[in-house]
Amino acid sequence: MMVTGGVTMVIRKKFSAKAFFSDCAKHNVTVVQYIGELCRYLISAAPNDLVDRNHKVRIAIGNGLRPEIWAEFQKRFNIPEIGEFYGSTEGNGALFNHCVSPDAIGAVGRLGSLLKRATGMKLARFDVANEVLVRGKDGFCIEVGDGEPGELLMPIKPDDPSTKFVGYSDPKATEKKIVRDAFVKGDMYFSSGDLLSRDARGFFRFVDRIGDTFRWKGENCSTTEVTEVVSTFPGVEDANVYGVLIPNNQDGRAPCVSLCPKDGDLNNLDLKAFLKHVSSNLPSYAVPLFIRITPQLAVTATLKHQKGDLRNEGIDISKIKDKMFYLNGDKGYVPLTPEIYAKITTPGARL
Repeated sequence: MMVTGGVTMVIRKKFSAKAFFSDCAKHNVTVVQYIGELCRYLISAAPNDLVDRNHKVRIAIGNGLRPEIWAEFQKRFNIPEIGEFYGSTEGNGALFNHCVSPDAIGAVGRLGSLLKRATGMKLARFDVANEVLVRGKDGFCIEVGDGEPGELLMPIKPDDPSTKFVGYSDPKATEKKIVRDAFVKGDMYFSSGDLLSRDARGFFRFVDRIGDTFRWKGENCSTTEVTEVVSTFPGVEDANVYGVLIPNNQDGRAPCVSLCPKDGDLNNLDLKAFLKHVSSNLPSYAVPLFIRITPQLAVTATLKHQKGDLRNEGIDISKIKDKMFYLNGDKGYVPLTPEIYAKITTPGARL
């Protein structure tokens, strides 16, 4: 769009958190784009009063700006406006949030009552444990209320080309992304695969990716919610939250967090204070039961955290070379030793 519109672009060969805003000042940049964890990388760079605010950037546009660093990012780098959007390459719709006031911080989009009706987007109740949409006695999906998480569904209307879902080369994969007879007989919706919530003012907030949210002891744990709390603790440079299966345990997936301490040094992370922090800000079932210390976290091409390998390795210390800690009651976080591993994986062990 920028090329066809004749807009001047500045492209750097390699991303540099340290030089980012220096480049913006040098080239009189007024609009910057971000994806995934890029804004967090900028926040992590050492403050520089001569550079951080000495530029002409008026708006940052992108997706993946974490709610817990949103306000800090705008304030530190003096960026008056944020254009956060939600969408996917194959999706047939999108959301956009033009953030110019505090109440819009953290939202991925906003639809008033008229736009909501015009777009036809809905949030449908979702069964996290079985990863299926909940249908009522009439066989139709149930639209959630304000503040309740649900899967975002976008209508596919045969008479409206703008809502067309092209699909994939595999017809079966295409069909899996289409929800038929969702709210009335014969309708079709694109399944986003994401859980969002909407408040009374129409702001949409990302809750979690379906498959990332997990159940532990009968409660739904949102990796996004836990990550927001964990990431704000001093000494944590990066964090990736996921659920792990414990052998011989029937309570679901236990909350685990892969942490990168500041400068890669575990001495910069006070685990006692960390436990107090997460216990004060999270429900008891969401407090990480395990901590994995890693030098850096794997990310996708769009700088999003990868969880697959972490979930698959779980807490198997015979495979994991990183240091692991276990929340052992009043003792707090203790190293996960072979003896403790054997104890907590014994059939009937209470955690």
